[in-house]
Amino acid sequence: MPALLIVGGLFFDLMTPSNFTASPLFAAAPLIAAPLFSLSNTVLTGIASTLAIAGLHVRTQTATQVEAATELVTVVTVAALAVVINRVVRRSDRELASAREIAEAAQRAVLPTPADRIAGLYVAARYEAAQADAFIGGDLFAVQETPYGVRLVVGDVRGKGMDAVEAVAVVIGAFREAAEQESSLEGVAQRLERALAREGTRRDGLDAFEGFTTAVLAEISRDRGVLRLVNRGHPEPLLLYADGALDVIEPVEPALPLGMAELGAWPDRAQEHPYPAGATLLLYTDGLSEARDAAGVFYDPQARLRGRIFPGPEELLGALIDDVRLHTGGGSTDDMALLAVGRPSEGQQDRRRTVEIVRRAERQRPAAAGGPGRGAGAGGAAAGAPDGGPPRAAPGSGFGDESGDGSGTRSGP
Repeated sequence: MPALLIVGGLFFDLMTPSNFTASPLFAAAPLIAAPLFSLSNTVLTGIASTLAIAGLHVRTQTATQVEAATELVTVVTVAALAVVINRVVRRSDRELASAREIAEAAQRAVLPTPADRIAGLYVAARYEAAQADAFIGGDLFAVQETPYGVRLVVGDVRGKGMDAVEAVAVVIGAFREAAEQESSLEGVAQRLERALAREGTRRDGLDAFEGFTTAVLAEISRDRGVLRLVNRGHPEPLLLYADGALDVIEPVEPALPLGMAELGAWPDRAQEHPYPAGATLLLYTDGLSEARDAAGVFYDPQARLRGRIFPGPEELLGALIDDVRLHTGGGSTDDMALLAVGRPSEGQQDRRRTVEIVRRAERQRPAAAGGPGRGAGAGGAAAGAPDGGPPRAAPGSGFGDESGDGSGTRSGP
């Protein structure tokens, strides 16, 4: 663009009468270069603009006129200002890059990405911030192998900003300690409750410490066959089976979020649920279930996931995030934390080498080619399983618009 402005200014000045001037174009060139180019290129653009306008006046023998001197001084002054703007922008860019590096380091410290294999389970976690370029907010997750099994937590701290981040650090720190020391999942929940109460007292009132945290605590037994859950006011986890069926694990007794013990307290009771081979546990925050489209319709993860088969937890989360983006049109008003844990089938090898991913061409086949249950939705991403079973969802796209008729829901364990 700066080069086009200079060339255009030369052409304009040569093709028009002498009472017309192209000095605004020559002055604009270094200003446009300042925020986009390096310092050297900005200086070169300013020099080129100055030489262009000076050369034009020499050619027309008007260099000694007052108007020529005014135009030349104007271009030189603007070029000097462009250099100053360039330095200010570059300094701001360095500061922003430094802030991003600090934010990334804080995220790795507070919410480290779990290993993809823990105690024979496949694990995947994602944190999607609603604000562009943000890294961490009030949502949290953690996975830890303990003497009592693999323990997990997904939670959402009320509020935003640094106070919420500090609350996340308190909850995650308390969880990691309690998960190793407490023999029961109920004991872990009580340790988190006491940690929040302690921090609230230190901050002169719990409300100053963002008030409360909704959370789901989960424990997968050492033999990987039993799933235990304590839900403290959080969205219900989903259990996806190898055949495409889905269970919504609703709490038997509703409970208040963590940090609200002053309003009422009753003993936590962990509920057990079978965790068969090939099943995947999905924990999420309300940024998923409260994502809205342009018409204000909430995203329904149960309806969108029912009947779908995924190669593994990582592919599940990738497709789920893309589907939410399709639903919301790319925008979201709340952070979203997702944690998926899959139990491999007996004899299953490393899924990254052995599981065939549905290719894009297969996902975009017409619905008639695969019969019922193989239609592609708005995202063109759903395809039937090769064996005619439940549709298989591929990573990196939406799921399609197949309507669920309840056939993929288990009526019981």
